[in-house]
This record gives sequence, structure tokens and C-alpha cells, in this order.
Amino acid sequence: MLRKAPPEAFHHAVRSESKSSADNSPTTAGQAPSSPEPAAADRAARRAVTVFPLLVLAAGAAGLVTPGTFSGWAPNVPYLLGVVMFCMGLTMTPRDFSGVAKRPWAVALGLVAHYVIMPGLGWLIAHALGLSPQLAAGVILVGCAPSGTASNVVTYLARGDVALSVSVATVSTVLAPLVTPPLTLLLAGEFLPVDAESMVTDILKTVLLPVVGGLVVRLVAGRFIQRLLGLLPWLSAVTIGVIVAIVVAASADAIKSAAALVLLAVVLHNGLGLALGYGAGKLARLGAPASRAMAFEVGMQNSGLAASLAAAHFSPLAALPAAVFSVWHNVSGAVVAAWMSYRARNRSA
Repeated sequence: MLRKAPPEAFHHAVRSESKSSADNSPTTAGQAPSSPEPAAADRAARRAVTVFPLLVLAAGAAGLVTPGTFSGWAPNVPYLLGVVMFCMGLTMTPRDFSGVAKRPWAVALGLVAHYVIMPGLGWLIAHALGLSPQLAAGVILVGCAPSGTASNVVTYLARGDVALSVSVATVSTVLAPLVTPPLTLLLAGEFLPVDAESMVTDILKTVLLPVVGGLVVRLVAGRFIQRLLGLLPWLSAVTIGVIVAIVVAASADAIKSAAALVLLAVVLHNGLGLALGYGAGKLARLGAPASRAMAFEVGMQNSGLAASLAAAHFSPLAALPAAVFSVWHNVSGAVVAAWMSYRARNRSA
């Protein structure tokens, strides 16, 4: 995702695939890759969505079992997130933005669906489950974050429209400083005080500037960066794992009493987001591959950013939903992608 964190290594292959899928019909874009390069990318993607949740789960367990190990690390979370976002920028090229001009209607629909469905679901779930103010604000903040770290990867595995996925994810990340703070103020303000101006500054520093910096470095030293793309996923995955460990360690005492409720909130939030995102694509008649992309661009969130903002502006407990979401949405995304890919193969057989 943390937009584009765990699978960055795979992103250069996914983004190359997105160029061809953007020029194909919806049916063609959803078919299985046949060349050796996409096949290798497919294997890399499956490794990414398998290893990353396990790594994050292990990091969370470490934070829970030995919270003292990570005590005092909380101030470093924004800098760690900046590392992840810089890695995202390194995987980007100007072509990622050209897709917006090719299909502005579909990208706009994806953005509206993402920033309406997930924040609204967060608010509804917080009220329906009677969450405490801290947890409610955390769930809502997850919903107000931009697209998730592995959305492009699972869209690829699901035989979805990768070009649309890349475009929506990229623009949602760029717009985060303008959209996430006011949405959080509007929906979470009834639970806790929200300093939207300070949140804008934090997102600019930890998300937008590192992403732009990474993009500039990629443009200037593209050949050198190309050699390092294989290392980026592991750097990002380890960094996200450390963030999760810090967040979990800071709320270790509260997790025992709130873990089941938080997990329920996260499962509902993610599951309904995936379903409604897919439904939005179908309702707009975007075609099956694009609808699959919409499912993941709506249902998968930048939980690392949400965790960082929650820890900085609310409390460690408020960051707990984001930490759980970081693990769960990668697991559910991989499972749903496998199911969608299976259905697409059967239909094309």
C-alpha cells in the first residue's frame, strides 16, 4: 500500500502491465497474462500478498508480547511512514498520471466512491458497535485515508483493470492532504477534537513530499533505481512492520479487552467496502475488470498513514484499528482476488 508499501517491488511490473491494460477492452484487460514477464510478476505478487501479512502479524505479536522493546519509539512513526512513501515515489513514473487523462470519468468515480463509502462506513460502524471515542475516531480515520498499500497487486491477481487501479490509487494519495483532514473533522469531530490544519501539515510532510521526492529521484536516476526495485518491497514491509509493532506496543494493555471488538469493526469495514466498491463499478457499467479494481481501491486503505495520524493526533489506542486493518485487508484482499480470478478464468474458458 502507506499507500504502495508492501508490494513496491512488484509495482514496477504491475505498472508496466497497467500500460497495456489501459489500451485494451474491459474483457481483454481481465484476461490472464500470457507472457513470461507477467507470469513472473504474478508469482512476485503472490509472494508479496502472502509474506507481508505474516510479517506484519509477527511484528504486531512482538509489540504485544514485549511492549517495552518499542517504548519511546512512537515519535519515529512519521519518519518511518515517510520512508515507505518515498519508496512508493520511487516506483512511480509520469505514466501513472497519464491514465487519469485517458479515463477521467472512471477515475473520478473511483475517487468519489473511495472517499464517500469508506468514511461513511467508518462512521456507521463506530455508532452501530458503540465504540469508545478513541476507537471510533480511529476507525473513521482509517476510512478517510487514501487507497491501500497492496490495492494494485491484488487487482492484478484478481484479473482486474490494473491501469484504473494505479490511477485511482495515485490520485487518492495526492489528494489526501486536501480530503482526509476535513473528512476526519466532519465525521470524527463528534468523538474527539480534530486539528484539521495540523493534520494537513502532517500529511504533506509524511506523504506528499516523500512521494514527490521519490518520483523526482526516479526521473533523475531511473536506471540506478530500476536496479533497486527488487529491494523496495522488503524495505517497505519491514518498515510497516515496525510501525505496527510500535502502535500495538503503545496500546498493549488495552488490546486484551478491545481486540475482539476492533477486529469485528475492521472486518465489517473492509468487507463492506470491498462489496460496495465492486457494486459501484457494476452500477456505473464499467465492466467486470474495472469493477474488480474498484472493489480493492475502495475497500483497501492506507492504514499506515491512518496509524501515524491517529497516534499523533489522538492516542495510541486510536491507532489500534489501523494496525489491525493493516493485517486484515491484505489477507482478505488476497482471498477475494483469488476468488475473482477463479471466476474470471471459468468465464473465459
